[in-house]
Amino acid sequence: MAFTRAADGTRIHFEVFGRRDGEPLLMIQGLGADARGWILQRRAMGARYRCIAVDNRGVGRSDKPEGSYDLETMAADAVACLRAAGFDSAHVMGASMGGVIAQIIGVRHPERVRSLVLACTACRHLPWRRKLLHGWADLALAEGMGSFASENMRWLIGSRSLRRFALPFRLLGPLALNVPEHAFAGQVHGILAMDDALRLELASISAPTLVLVGSQDILTPRGDSEEIAELIPDAELAVVWGGAHGFMFENARTFNQIVRRFLLSAEAGGNERVTHLAEGHDAPMAGR
Repeated sequence: MAFTRAADGTRIHFEVFGRRDGEPLLMIQGLGADARGWILQRRAMGARYRCIAVDNRGVGRSDKPEGSYDLETMAADAVACLRAAGFDSAHVMGASMGGVIAQIIGVRHPERVRSLVLACTACRHLPWRRKLLHGWADLALAEGMGSFASENMRWLIGSRSLRRFALPFRLLGPLALNVPEHAFAGQVHGILAMDDALRLELASISAPTLVLVGSQDILTPRGDSEEIAELIPDAELAVVWGGAHGFMFENARTFNQIVRRFLLSAEAGGNERVTHLAEGHDAPMAGR
């Protein structure tokens, strides 16, 4: 395990794995999740890339300070992990809240970014989502993460998977979100405090960018990803049919194929567009 210190003294944990001579891939997970959220990407990405998987402040082995967190600070945390791992730049992949952090890195630290993968994420607040997140923080603080997980898995997992694996998700959900209630609420408030004006700066991103969304994602629906892909010049949009918000593990094979194909193209200079992969067969890519 490896640690670095953020500018404010917070200790941030990160894990380095994969091919020693591979290009670096910085991996940033979402709300309440630590680096273990990439478990089904470890082999696929590690076979070619030197992966740096970050535990955001508040989760995993990183420090868990009290109070609200700040996504700009968390972006700086991720860059600090990258540099501590011995790299000045990397391909950057973020999911959900991690996708917002990756957008911030793309805007604030463009010299650090070789390419961007933005999965199941958004670039603006919506009233219904703001209300939902406030409710999540309140529930976690009042009743604990177990209650949050058991009541809200439908936002994260596809309906088909919930029907087939309802009991395992009820049992394992609280373990997957193994985060103190105050830290979870701190991350939520960090998301809510993020200024929507950031999306106006996405046009400055010049790195090759892939935006990924599941067709059944109800937390960050396709429209969120379409907006990001429109704002970032020459960004590609891929829709995983049947995928929900947690499609990096529900649809891991498809997710990994799309991301690897994009990263290979980015390494080669970005001349080949990725194609959308529907569950079980190839199909034309949705979007641009």
